[in-house]
Amino acid sequence: MTLLSSLLHVTNFRDPFLKTLVPSISAAFAVQAAVAVPSILAQSERFYDLSGSLTYLSVTALSLYLPTWRARAAAAAASSAKPAWPGLLDAFTTKGGQNGLNWRQVVLSTAVAVWATRLGTYLFQRVIADGHDSRFDEIRKSPPKFFGAFMAQATWVSISMMPVLALNSIPPTALATLPVLGLTDIVGILLFVGGLSLEIAADRQKSAWVQAKKNKEHDEDFLTHGLWSKSRHPNYFGESTLWTGIATTAAGVLMSNAGQKGTGIASTSYARVLGLGMCVISPVFVTFLVFKVSGIPLSENKYDKRYGDRKDYQKWKRETPIFIPKF
Repeated sequence: MTLLSSLLHVTNFRDPFLKTLVPSISAAFAVQAAVAVPSILAQSERFYDLSGSLTYLSVTALSLYLPTWRARAAAAAASSAKPAWPGLLDAFTTKGGQNGLNWRQVVLSTAVAVWATRLGTYLFQRVIADGHDSRFDEIRKSPPKFFGAFMAQATWVSISMMPVLALNSIPPTALATLPVLGLTDIVGILLFVGGLSLEIAADRQKSAWVQAKKNKEHDEDFLTHGLWSKSRHPNYFGESTLWTGIATTAAGVLMSNAGQKGTGIASTSYARVLGLGMCVISPVFVTFLVFKVSGIPLSENKYDKRYGDRKDYQKWKRETPIFIPKF
């Protein structure tokens, strides 16, 4: 028995959800550990954010194709014909067969991939330009703390990906019984597109402002125009919104009878609540992180120390919401 066959056998749980969840989360921690070791040895945080994006992409692809992977491994063991890998575009033209994909699985997986690629590239370019990430000035000197940061990133990926992992675990035959398009599909996709657009626009405005300052085109100490005049952290609001969109579309499926039967949790008394909880935990956790851990607190504390005694800074803080934009 090969290593791959052994891993598939060990994680071959009865419930489809666990069949996808356990290997996917294991992969998240494995990728982070693999990047953590050389980063600790080099005392470099250069690839930290980029590795986060790589983990998102790896976990998304694994959860999407794991059912077919298992089917092909079983066919190989039985010396029978292997099923073909499902085509992404086929999900939009058919309802899916035994080894097909549903359009919701493809759309949400693609949404995560687009977000992760965009954010990872942006943060990697920024750390290259700056030469370092101030969040790690002290952490990278301590191997246990630095390793803990990578494990925290694996946890972040695992929890925020929960709606997509749950959705991708549902067999296509179960998803084929759903309506072609529902209200939660529309609302969720619109929230994702709106949130992603807001995050990209806010990041671009900030980058352009920083570059203009480096070119001595202005002498402003903090950004107060554009989206940054509507919210002190519009990029984080966009991120919270886009994950809410992903959770909304997934929740519409997981709270349905087809979703509950497909994940294997239909036998529980609180199946709908559990399905909703697996989706809600994602945007709630992301919002908690930006409010209490690595987002807003770091930025607010840095600017408070620098400009807290200035009237123009205090005026901007009083008149500009910290999170939800004033439109």
